[in-house]
Amino acid sequence: MLEKIALVSLGCAKNLVDSENMLALLKQANFEITNNPEQAEIIIINTCGFINSAKEESINTILEMAQYKTEGNCFLLVVAGCLVQKYQKELLEEIPEIDAFLGTSNFHEIVETVQDLLKKKGKVIKINKELTANYYELPRLQTTPPHYAYIRIAEGCDNCCTFCVIPQLRGGYRSRTIENIIQEARNLVAQGVKEIILIAQDTTQYGKDIYGEKALVKLLKELVKIPALRWIRLLYCYPNDFSEELIQLIKSEKKICKYLDIPLQHADDTILRKMGRRITRKEIEILVNKLKNEIPDIVLRSTFIVGFPGETEENFNTLLNFLEKMQLDRVGAFTYSREEDTPAGKLPGQISEKIKEARLEKLMKLQYEIIRRKNQEYLNKEMIVQVDGPSEDDPNLWLCRSEGEAPEIDPYILVHSCKNFQPGQLLLVRISHIQDYDFIGEVVRELT
Repeated sequence: MLEKIALVSLGCAKNLVDSENMLALLKQANFEITNNPEQAEIIIINTCGFINSAKEESINTILEMAQYKTEGNCFLLVVAGCLVQKYQKELLEEIPEIDAFLGTSNFHEIVETVQDLLKKKGKVIKINKELTANYYELPRLQTTPPHYAYIRIAEGCDNCCTFCVIPQLRGGYRSRTIENIIQEARNLVAQGVKEIILIAQDTTQYGKDIYGEKALVKLLKELVKIPALRWIRLLYCYPNDFSEELIQLIKSEKKICKYLDIPLQHADDTILRKMGRRITRKEIEILVNKLKNEIPDIVLRSTFIVGFPGETEENFNTLLNFLEKMQLDRVGAFTYSREEDTPAGKLPGQISEKIKEARLEKLMKLQYEIIRRKNQEYLNKEMIVQVDGPSEDDPNLWLCRSEGEAPEIDPYILVHSCKNFQPGQLLLVRISHIQDYDFIGEVVRELT
């Protein structure tokens, strides 16, 4: 009998796809998969190493899972992913409980790694320094709810922002073919998926490396032809790369969500230059205004970094003024994380954590007031929502999303009902209350 394996996936949706690839390979090799690490004899942790808080979470999770080697059934601990790619030597020295290390170009070797461990070959280390692998032909074991799934359309990044370690962890930008993506989408839809979320480090750059020109529009035009596919959502759109054709397609095509995630990072020209962002505040404002004018009901999400090296109060206030002026619908913000081996990490003018935290608090307070005002416009409005599932705390409270909410990162629309809905079911709801960032709705009628 083969051992039970649990996999803990940390970090972003791109990491989750890697984890789903590994789970599928392990299942094909007849290992038993469990969601409970306490029961598992082999535990795999797919780590994140993007910023300091992600590294801390990864290390804490490794230490937590290592305890099951003495308190549970676990006898093998495998650590994979971004943290391993950069810090394998330190992990090997500091956490002896780890039995195997798998880099970001080695996920396809997970079965071989586990089998080597079972043959008692000692510690297994598989870390390619050439970051050129892709896993587009690998099977996937879907771990998201049955009605939505992520599709990674490219791996790696060529943007080389000065604060970012992704090119070091994932390599250069590598698109997959349109045919390959469409086949995966068809397979997922055949399994019951209604919403496909396209991800990459930069989705709008898609295709340039293999086709000689950006091909996101071509890809979307093929995806919308899949009959049972309801929604297509775009995340991680780099602001430089919006063509008129892409904007018009989002505007006209019903299956493409009127929702865009565009990480802007800052709005002050001096800081944008230091970040290596290749865009100005004026260009950002032109893009945001164009999207709002062309697609009036679009929901715009972005992320920002405060406390970047050399950020003055004037630079920071420029960012606050931008947020007040642009009235974005969803904003995530983070304090700058100083990463070794990055150009920004070597810059003078590193800012204290105290100042960074104070600026973050001020920004989020401003954004809260913006959202509180904007959300009042939705009171008593009717919206079409998709059911994600019941709340863990209350079986009569349903977690739902409209086109304007991405899973995991945006607030839910909370719907009270004693009926038993199915994940992926469409409802027409009326927004009856607004509580902070959350909408609370009542069912008008079931649509599917």
